[in-house]
Amino acid sequence: MGSTNPGDGSASLVLVDGVALLHPQEAVFEAMLEGWFRQQRGGRGLRAQSIREKRSAVRRFFEITNEYPWAWTSAHLDEWMTDLVATKARAPGTIRSYQSAIRQFCDYITSPYYEWPAVCETYFGTHPVQICHEWNTVAHLLDYEGRAERRPLTRTECQNFFDYADEQVEVALRKGRKGALAAYRDAAVFKTIYGWGLRCGEASKLDHVDFYRNPKAPELGRFGSIQVRWGKSSRGSPPRRRAVLSVMPWAAEAVEDYLANVRPRYRASEESAALWLTERGGRLQVREIEGRFAEYRDALGMDRNLVPHCLRHSYVTHLIEDGADPKFVQEQVGHRYASTTAIYTGVSGDFMNTMMRKVLDRAITAHQ
Repeated sequence: MGSTNPGDGSASLVLVDGVALLHPQEAVFEAMLEGWFRQQRGGRGLRAQSIREKRSAVRRFFEITNEYPWAWTSAHLDEWMTDLVATKARAPGTIRSYQSAIRQFCDYITSPYYEWPAVCETYFGTHPVQICHEWNTVAHLLDYEGRAERRPLTRTECQNFFDYADEQVEVALRKGRKGALAAYRDAAVFKTIYGWGLRCGEASKLDHVDFYRNPKAPELGRFGSIQVRWGKSSRGSPPRRRAVLSVMPWAAEAVEDYLANVRPRYRASEESAALWLTERGGRLQVREIEGRFAEYRDALGMDRNLVPHCLRHSYVTHLIEDGADPKFVQEQVGHRYASTTAIYTGVSGDFMNTMMRKVLDRAITAHQ
């Protein structure tokens, strides 16, 4: 079954020619999984952990159907999806990840390039087919499927939250508490998340050298942009990088002040590259940011559905309200789909009424 130029994952590389298989069904299935791993790892450069997760989904499907891949049909997939939705109440994102794994595996084993159709014909007198189609899988139209209760903070809520965070520094100083540095740091963290529309994890993984000058904004000095190196990745792919331009000068001032007056007081400030340090010298973690946000949110009596990610929603909404081009906002926050940016946007009633007034005025003027 040899190919003159077998690629990563070809059957001829994982099955030895001329050797009789004691248990051909099990042997071929395991060889398929091994070949698929090689094809994704070597040919596509995907992360091993992501490949293992997808391979686990394929094994789960095999166990549920009790059929080998060359006997799978669309009906098998339909039955599994019905069970996942109706019985186990799996989330749409989970359903999609399972379907994606099965689709990719079927793409691999049905491709003549990897020789599995010929192998199956030789051993089993049949060949595998693609069982995932548009009509029986969930369409991937959006890359955000967060909870509907999550919303942007209003401008007033943002201001109250930032004011409260700043006040905690003064409270700690007046009472001689140890946490003044941490309170100062956390206030700067929240302003950074909002000021550049970052995800919580992106903010956590920032280094102090990730700020750069923007020749179009010399007044911001070295804080003209942020290089996000740990952006949200597509499944199996490395983190996506993006540059976020600074559009809120007050946020740049807050970070500059933190770097000049607060960060140097942490004992690991000279050894660590992390922007946000802990008293133990480590990098501030997402759970710590979320915990402090919840503490301040609850103290202010704000909606308990609000989380740090809502500050990112607020960034999108407020830029759109201020007239920023939606494409610019999409690039700033690193959305692959414009529809995702639209979901993040929750423009206020005042903004909508202002836009309505402008449209009406133009229409009235045009007909006079």
